[in-house]
Amino acid sequence: MNKNLDRRQFLKKSMTMGVGVVAGSTILNSCSTLGIRGDVPSAYLMNPLKELRIGFIGAGGMGSAHIENLMNIKGTRIVAVCDIVEEKVARVQQWHKEKGMPVPDGYSKDEYDFKRMNDRNDIDLVYIATPWKWHVPMAVDAMNKGKHTAIEVPAAMTVDECWELVDTSEKMKRHCSMMENCNYDKVEMMILNMVKKGMFGELVHAQCGYLHDLREIKYSNEGEGLWRRAHSLTRDGDLYPTHGLGPVAQCMDINRGNNFKYVVSMSSKSRGLKLFAEEHFGKGSKEAQEKIKLGDVVVTMLKTYNGESVILTHDTNLPRPYSRDIYVQGTNGVIRKYPTPQIHLHGSSPAHRWETIDPYMEKHEHPLWIKMREEMEGAAGHGGMDYLEDYRLVNAYLKGVEPDMDVYDAAMLSAVSELSEKSIAKRGKPIKFPDFTRGMWQQKRKLHVMEV
Repeated sequence: MNKNLDRRQFLKKSMTMGVGVVAGSTILNSCSTLGIRGDVPSAYLMNPLKELRIGFIGAGGMGSAHIENLMNIKGTRIVAVCDIVEEKVARVQQWHKEKGMPVPDGYSKDEYDFKRMNDRNDIDLVYIATPWKWHVPMAVDAMNKGKHTAIEVPAAMTVDECWELVDTSEKMKRHCSMMENCNYDKVEMMILNMVKKGMFGELVHAQCGYLHDLREIKYSNEGEGLWRRAHSLTRDGDLYPTHGLGPVAQCMDINRGNNFKYVVSMSSKSRGLKLFAEEHFGKGSKEAQEKIKLGDVVVTMLKTYNGESVILTHDTNLPRPYSRDIYVQGTNGVIRKYPTPQIHLHGSSPAHRWETIDPYMEKHEHPLWIKMREEMEGAAGHGGMDYLEDYRLVNAYLKGVEPDMDVYDAAMLSAVSELSEKSIAKRGKPIKFPDFTRGMWQQKRKLHVMEV
């Protein structure tokens, strides 16, 4: 595996006069002329769009929620929908008929029919909500054909895939956003707002993760059950890092004056899935005989260049309540979301005691939630944060501005998966983070989600 990283570094250095770096340099120069201080992705989209025309791939559970949201966002039109299950395509078309909206063309001939959809010249953005292994091939094909892309989490599974997204985005000057809905959760956005106001002082440490009992989903005969368990059989690492790490990365200015330096990971023994299979299918069943590689609990420690530490946990194979373990600590206080949102601030909270976040929510709720509260009422997906995520994406293109999350964010957060796998395979050896920005992270750039 190290040979792959060495090969990647060699290729990156050998490209100094090649397409990738030339494209990056050209964009940097144009940004410098505009006084944007190297804000590379901002050069990709020059003019506002009157209408965002979308080709959607993957009309399953999460994809359907996004489609419902997009159908209700002004200035959006889904012109094509692609899924290997023809009935799912027909369902989306029926939704449009019932609303009196133009019916999107359907693509469901085979697994590669997305390429035929991407050939169209009336698509501005390709939105991808498919099993993980298809994210990068679909996004790369779309960008190479002149489309911007939005990808469900994680954007990629390997470091090389992350580089492929970055290189293609820079070469084609097309945006590639990872749709991390937890960045838009009400509490997480309040925490971000308070962090940017300096209320916690200088940040020192954070904890986060994805702690979700997925045993039934992994053994389901439909939806994610058709593919998700396979990752647990063959991989040992943090397979799903972005739900917890995305909000924390924003608080720590990752890719905008700060960056992750290295990771150290370890995993526990694997027991949960086997016990579940024995209980539900029998000890002699083929499910119970499967060898599970993924440890039940994976703990990853991350160090930033600015000196903060992060503890990231992945726990999906054991019985437990849901949590993203959000915890942010600075020199002036600390806040946590689970199991109950609580805060302690020096000088205002009772000594050595937590207090509820309710009065702070009234004063420091993120302006986007205040602005969008009524519009999000009853929207599809996780209490409104999915709608806000889709709304922000659409309106970035309608206004001609950079989306909240760029390709470097997608790569940095997604890369944790393979880096944690490498560290575990090497008994907890620190693994250095690649610099997907080629040094641009050292420059302060806007965090667009703070702009209403």
